[in-house]
Amino acid sequence: VQLQAYGGGLVQAGDSLRLSCAASGRTFREYAAGWFRQAPGKEREFVAVISRSGGFVRYGDSVKGRFTISRDNIKNTVTLQLATLKPEDTAVYYCAARRTILTAQPPILVSEFDYWGQGTQVTVSS
Repeated sequence: VQLQAYGGGLVQAGDSLRLSCAASGRTFREYAAGWFRQAPGKEREFVAVISRSGGFVRYGDSVKGRFTISRDNIKNTVTLQLATLKPEDTAVYYCAARRTILTAQPPILVSEFDYWGQGTQVTVSS
């Protein structure tokens, strides 16, 4: 599967932004999908993940309550809605995918994902 993330931009603190990840391939519904981010000089950080059916989601502590992940298995897209943005949310955001069985909890570690998009920059000014 190939992934392409888009929707980043420059916003002010407190603003909202929506990131999308478009996936190629007819079997995307068999993949858990996640979002990670990486700020300059820092390691890639888990942001959110959604199971292949969309029935299970999990968030990183730093974004819990502010970000929302969702997916559309007809359109083969995964969306990350960012709200109440803070300057510390500034990073390159990456979408990722891993093929899983239906009952499995989705992975959250960088090393567990097999497919990655190219990243989209989010910059939050104070």
